Amino acid sequence: MTTVLIADDQPLQRLGFRMLLESQDDMTVLGEANNGAEATRMTAELQPDVVLMDVRMPGLDGIEATRRIIASGARTRVLILTTFDLDEYAYSGLRAGASGFLVKDAQPEDLLSGIRAVATGDAVVAPSLTRRLLDAYVHHLPTAASAAAQTPDPRLDSLTDREREILTVIGKGWTNTEIATRLHLAESTVKTHVGRVLAKTGSRDRIQAVILAYDTKLVK
Repeated sequence: MTTVLIADDQPLQRLGFRMLLESQDDMTVLGEANNGAEATRMTAELQPDVVLMDVRMPGLDGIEATRRIIASGARTRVLILTTFDLDEYAYSGLRAGASGFLVKDAQPEDLLSGIRAVATGDAVVAPSLTRRLLDAYVHHLPTAASAAAQTPDPRLDSLTDREREILTVIGKGWTNTEIATRLHLAESTVKTHVGRVLAKTGSRDRIQAVILAYDTKLVK
């Protein structure tokens, strides 16, 4: 059962989310918060698996609430939802430690699959933003000359050859199912490898693993 906290300052929006989530056999809503401060407090008290976090709320906004939740060391993961498809929200939210970013006009099945993905340690970003996020990130990568001068990243030292391969294809955006099919592995084996990669590299989720794969030039 995936437990969820809904954080949104619009009562009707919260009601809509609650009705959708509680129609699912594998989800339950632990509570509702109408601002970022309340979301932070309730997360500490209830320890939900996922917080559905609105960005624009009175007082403490969703970005700062996300930052505080992640900084607290809570096991809770944050999926940011916003009405506005703006890069600044996506960048800020992901930098704050969110595991995903979707716009509120997403299809119900996309929202549900996003919650499930985030709850299991995966990451999800609205398709309309994925390309722009990658483009923005690539522009900040070091040049070939400066990259050649960099020392090897110690986070890769403990990885086996197979785990390094898994990190590389995570960086390419492959899902567990795609990894299993293309590398001829059982999906349970893939999940084990992914878990070890995240643990050994200190990556909270797949978004951080993707960034690590780019940073260390496993993916270019």
